[in-house]
Amino acid sequence: MRNKYLIVCMLTALCFSSCKVFMPTRLLRATKADISPFPQEERYTEYTIAPNDELAIIVDIQDGETIFEQNSANGTARGNSNNWHTYTVEFDGCVKLPRIGRFPVGGMTTRELEDTLETIYGQYMNSPMVRAKISNHRVTIFPGGSGGTAKVITLQHDNTTLIEALALAGGITDGKGYNIKLIRGDLKNPIVYQVDLSTIEGMKQANLTLRANDIIYVEPRLKPITRFLNELNPYITLLSTTLLIINSVNQIQQKL
Repeated sequence: MRNKYLIVCMLTALCFSSCKVFMPTRLLRATKADISPFPQEERYTEYTIAPNDELAIIVDIQDGETIFEQNSANGTARGNSNNWHTYTVEFDGCVKLPRIGRFPVGGMTTRELEDTLETIYGQYMNSPMVRAKISNHRVTIFPGGSGGTAKVITLQHDNTTLIEALALAGGITDGKGYNIKLIRGDLKNPIVYQVDLSTIEGMKQANLTLRANDIIYVEPRLKPITRFLNELNPYITLLSTTLLIINSVNQIQQKL
């Protein structure tokens, strides 16, 4: 009997010494001083090229006539998409291009880049047509809540907004829609914006155009009791199993 109570006491002590009241994990605890003023000028604007962007560029002559091949069988045209070349925008916003060398592209839209390159390459070829796109426009999303899964999403359009990215990630599962952080820039000294989707003004802010490598973080809802029970459950199961074994052993001993 003494051994039985000793085992029970040891398991109980192990249970409560190992189990702590965990709050839901929060990756970002930002104070009011950490929040930057919202960039009013960036709303409803086109995406501008930034360092670490990868530019996919095609340069064709004769105003792009060579990108189509006439199909004599059915009279349809098909695009030739095998001539894309990728160039990385360096830390200073420049990219190294054939014949031009290092050329500043930071802050340009893809349309401005195309027009500029057509003018420059017009010195070397007849009526060039330039097509440009950003091939690594990715954002990381932490949707918050127990059912949310962090995702890295490659955006298909340059002007994707914050609310569109959240929709692509499956929406906000169980997080605080009124406390969304947009983290931008170097993580050693990031810019942090706060968005509140529970207000009209917050919905307007969510129309912000995303940049490559932005991080969207939705703070999870606090559920300390649920988290505590989830952490405690394995120890309760262990304790119940042990007591059941002890009881079975006692019954066998009594019968003997």
